[in-house]
Amino acid sequence: MPRAKFWADARWADDGSASIEFISAGLLLLVPVMYLVLALSSVQQAMLAAEGASRHAVRVFVQATNEARAFERSTTAVQFAFADAHITQRASTTISCRPTPSDCLVPGSRVTVTVRASIPLPFIPDVFGLAQLARVPVSASSTEVVSRFHGARP
Repeated sequence: MPRAKFWADARWADDGSASIEFISAGLLLLVPVMYLVLALSSVQQAMLAAEGASRHAVRVFVQATNEARAFERSTTAVQFAFADAHITQRASTTISCRPTPSDCLVPGSRVTVTVRASIPLPFIPDVFGLAQLARVPVSASSTEVVSRFHGARP
């Protein structure tokens, strides 16, 4: 009888393994979830920066006095927006105008600014070109109409 009691106690004994199970399961689940949170937050930050950059660039563009100054100021607005978000990647800016692409600041014209960037995922090493593959493309576009009073002097 004592032998049967020993095997019954040994079969149901759970001494000391709960902490090891908790730590191992916690690490297996927590590390990927934390990386996912970091990766998604960096992509969201870049998306918000691109959206703000395109919105401010188109506003600056339609309020400029001439096209050369408008292009210069809109490019500067995009650079400021990305610098404000602490994003060091270069952004490409495309400006298109309708109905006449050659003259953007005609009253009633629609100006569209598109900002594109490629954001790397955090903590990806540059081994075998992996950092170039682990990039997320981000783009945003904003459109605004040039005021019908543009260029009018008070």
